[in-house]
Amino acid sequence: MSAVSLSVPSEQSRFDNARKLVAFLRRDFLIAWSYRMQFFTDAISLALQAFMFYFVGRLVDPSKLPSYGGTRATYMEFVGVGIALSAFMQVGLSHVASAIRKEQLTGTLESLLMTPTSTVTMQIGSVVYDLLYVPLRTAGFLAVIAVGFGVHFRAGGILPSAALLLLFIPFVWGLGIASAASALTFRRGGAGIGFGIVLLSFGSGAYFPVQLLPHWIAASAGWNPMAITVNGMRIALLGHISLSSFAADFARLAPLGIITLVVGLVLFKRALRREQRRGTLGLY
Repeated sequence: MSAVSLSVPSEQSRFDNARKLVAFLRRDFLIAWSYRMQFFTDAISLALQAFMFYFVGRLVDPSKLPSYGGTRATYMEFVGVGIALSAFMQVGLSHVASAIRKEQLTGTLESLLMTPTSTVTMQIGSVVYDLLYVPLRTAGFLAVIAVGFGVHFRAGGILPSAALLLLFIPFVWGLGIASAASALTFRRGGAGIGFGIVLLSFGSGAYFPVQLLPHWIAASAGWNPMAITVNGMRIALLGHISLSSFAADFARLAPLGIITLVVGLVLFKRALRREQRRGTLGLY
């Protein structure tokens, strides 16, 4: 009897948390869908960016581009994956960072904290919509440039690419939560997001081969999560390599993502406790 009575609250707690996550997802979807124009402007912006890089590619020396699976990539094939991942990181990071700030500005953060909702559930719930939308947005963009610009992506590379993106999400989420902690403390937490994206993108080879960069930057790309992900996705989508061949990339991405996520969660909890202790959580 004692074993049964102890397990029921645990099961009920998990069920309640799942219901809360669904409620968060439904709320954010309805809010996003109420601003339909944002979906169209976002799609147009990505299309214009791809169109611009198409003409830039006509100025690029093909001999400077790397080969995948024995075939030299075109610039649109090379940069298409870079654009997709850069947009993935920019949207994911900015949305995660602004989710808590939005709760604070709308006055719902304190109300949420007064309910029996754990901090982790609140953080996941605030971004669960983006965790679904951003990967789908990335996949849709790759499909559009494949059709619109004749870029040839290998269907067998979809699974490894999806696995790399899943391992990349904790890194983006960790940075976003750390930025949200900064927003709670300093009221302006997004100032460094753009600068951080520029640094990571520049050293990742998202728009040009890493080999063209100074040696010390190219050497650091081996531990740049964005560089690992974008290079792995290119190999998967443009080459002919099986999922098992990405074990080394998975082994590097996983700990980097976990460490970043843990640091972000710790910083956020400390910032939250500090503001609650000072009674300034509702100030913005």
